[in-house]
Amino acid sequence: MTTRWMDSPIGGLRLHTSAGLVTAIRFDAPEPRGRRVGDPLLDRAEQQLAEYFAGERTAFDLPLASDGTEFQKKVWAELQRIPYGETASYGDIARRLGYEPVISRAVGAANGANPIPIVVPCHRVIGSNGTLTGYAGGVERKRTLLDLERPGLF
Repeated sequence: MTTRWMDSPIGGLRLHTSAGLVTAIRFDAPEPRGRRVGDPLLDRAEQQLAEYFAGERTAFDLPLASDGTEFQKKVWAELQRIPYGETASYGDIARRLGYEPVISRAVGAANGANPIPIVVPCHRVIGSNGTLTGYAGGVERKRTLLDLERPGLF
């Protein structure tokens, strides 16, 4: 596994890769001391995230790991279909996957377990009443990401 820290408008991020795949992005990562690790995939991931934060990128093109249950993988794949600047509710995601909206809590749990936030845009999922709901990185980060994509949405 290889890791790299990067600064962003939502705080320090730690990017993780393994076997040629992006495996995780972690929030609140302290800036490391020591030498920066050279890795082409980390370079690419950092560049794409920097472009996203600069408003120059609306979609990511990175090889991603998808370690999770089959249900989680389905939810994460559906998250990637939510267009930049748009949102969907947990119930919307359930319906798109062919389930009744009553399983929206299970969708929420899978959303919260997403190991690759931002790139797999779990921040684009909101409550059924249109309000911001929980986010693994905190609601303020979620608001910042949504405002980056669509100023004035929240």
